[in-house]
Amino acid sequence: IYHLEHRRDHVNGIIFFFSLSKKCDLHKLEEGPPVQAVLTREEGLQYYRTMQIMRRMELKADQLYKQKIIRGFCHLYDGQEACAVGIEAGINLTDHLITAYRAHGYTLTRGGTVREIMAELTGRRGGIAKGKGGSMHMYAKNFYGGNGIVGAQVPLGAGVALACKYQGKNELCVCLYGDGAANQGQIFETYNMASLWKLPCIFICENNRYGMGTSVERAAASTDYYKRGDFIPGLRVDGMDILCVREATKFAADHCRSGKGPIIMELQTYRYHGHSMSDPGISYRTREEIQEVRSKSDPISMLKDRMLNNNMASVEELKEIDVEVRKEIEDAAQFPPLEVRGTNPWVKLKSVS
Repeated sequence: IYHLEHRRDHVNGIIFFFSLSKKCDLHKLEEGPPVQAVLTREEGLQYYRTMQIMRRMELKADQLYKQKIIRGFCHLYDGQEACAVGIEAGINLTDHLITAYRAHGYTLTRGGTVREIMAELTGRRGGIAKGKGGSMHMYAKNFYGGNGIVGAQVPLGAGVALACKYQGKNELCVCLYGDGAANQGQIFETYNMASLWKLPCIFICENNRYGMGTSVERAAASTDYYKRGDFIPGLRVDGMDILCVREATKFAADHCRSGKGPIIMELQTYRYHGHSMSDPGISYRTREEIQEVRSKSDPISMLKDRMLNNNMASVEELKEIDVEVRKEIEDAAQFPPLEVRGTNPWVKLKSVS
């Protein structure tokens, strides 16, 4: 990854042109997203901060889960940050988004605060869903969850896209699902309706290589998820490179807004944790495999290296952001003890968190 050139812009300061890490694979498309991307210093710092907040928040959730302060289902997003931040950079906040149960990252990019997310995870009324949804059911403006049933969010997303078309506001719906859900029948039914009605819907398969504990090769006769729409155009994107994701999302959004109907994107990404907190994540893959992805294609490290190598930011600046982010996460995870009702009206218990 290297920058080709840079020039000064009156509004944004210096603009950097980067060639992307990998060209997109195309299905039923004459041309794909550009192979160069523009990145300003401000954008780079913003993406870096958001991805670091996401990473630190998930590591904190891991810690709180092990302390039994967070309970129940908990699916962490660390490793996949470039997907959420890249997608948001390619659409508008007035567009709509729906995802599965690995939803903490999208809750943040859609406008939720770290404190609201942490409060939700720990079942507090200050949570983004008043403490009633927990890890899998968080919502925000134009964000429809957090859905616990595998694949169920896909037809719902098509319904949101139908509303977008009906209301005529030139909005679209981003509908996310994993490689594990990609074999669900309801997804293919949705493809059919979305194509017939030319719905402004970007179907995005976040392929993190494992559906629960099953590798994609063992679960799918075809692992070309971007071709699964058959009659729907698709592209396969490096989901670890934030600029690749952003440019592909912009391309897909333009496709939808121009009335051409739905499009499919497959983001090749990776999760560092197990499927959920009950999965150690090393019974079906090796520690060496995880370490190799961390060292060679970590989304945060890739952006950091890109910025440092091109003098877009200094080591000190990025360290300062890291310190601020750590403090923000620690502060957001400090809660006063809760009073919990006992087995009768006269007994009150205090939580330990």
